[in-house]
Amino acid sequence: MTAAADVERIRGVAAAALAWTGEHRADFALGEEAFTAEGPVDLTWKPLGELAQTCVGVRRRTPRSDPLHACASDLLAFAWRQTGRGELFLRLQELEPFATYPLEVYSVFAGAGFRHAGYEAAAATVARTRGWRLTEQEPTRRLGLLNAERRSGIHRQERVAHALRRTWLGGLPEPWAFERAAGYALTHVVFHLTDWGRREEDVPADLADYLSDWLPPWLDTCLDAGLWDLGCELLIVAASLPRPTDTALLRDAWARLVHAQHDSGAVPLTAPDPARDTAADPDPGFVHCYHSTLMAAFAAALSADRLTRGPDRPGPRAAETRTRYGGGVPG
Repeated sequence: MTAAADVERIRGVAAAALAWTGEHRADFALGEEAFTAEGPVDLTWKPLGELAQTCVGVRRRTPRSDPLHACASDLLAFAWRQTGRGELFLRLQELEPFATYPLEVYSVFAGAGFRHAGYEAAAATVARTRGWRLTEQEPTRRLGLLNAERRSGIHRQERVAHALRRTWLGGLPEPWAFERAAGYALTHVVFHLTDWGRREEDVPADLADYLSDWLPPWLDTCLDAGLWDLGCELLIVAASLPRPTDTALLRDAWARLVHAQHDSGAVPLTAPDPARDTAADPDPGFVHCYHSTLMAAFAAALSADRLTRGPDRPGPRAAETRTRYGGGVPG
């Protein structure tokens, strides 16, 4: 198969996944339960933030003339409207002043040029307190919060390098220690370091070398086990490293994901368990496939772009421009 055919196959996964997402946009909408102290954050703000992050990533890796770019832009605008164009983050701030998830979600929009000055001022005030600085978090989450602060214009003295070396990946563990929880932790470390694929050069050399050696067998193992969601996240990592991953490995990985994707465009979290799933290839419900479908779209956009531009062309950071939200959709 030629490189052009590889790219076309991968783009097909992204197109189908985004089409499914567009058809299910109502499932990402925020209801009143998103604004209660005991609200189900994982079923409200988390999916919306992941939708926004995927759309930002797809837009960065596709030209404005690309239909994938247009689809991602439309969904991103929808997600921003769900937040009241940023106004509802202030409501969350009043509800839970020291919760970090509002800033983490807001920062996705801020990184794409959608800003709300009032919320940023309120968040910056809280970020100057000892209570915020001393919030106890797992190292990977801490790394993500530092990235969220940076994207939102909040700058503190805490060092990213210190947080990095306290993570599973930052410690360069024995490769046989890899398992599912460690896999998700390491992917998010790379996401936060690179701002979700925008800064390939910010992966330290020792981590890049370590991942170049061990990411291929880990990816192969996950796909063999039918862990489609984690496999997609590992493909995002592969497309975010300074040195490209072996093309033959990517070709095999995407062939398996094409097979796993439903006709609807949905990608299930995992392969069905033949011992329990008696229906023939059942179409998964929203909760059981929205994240893996988004990750498939994101991974496909990054992988297709990486294969198209080759190892010597600069990544998205070099050509990216920032705009402040002014009533339209930043490009």
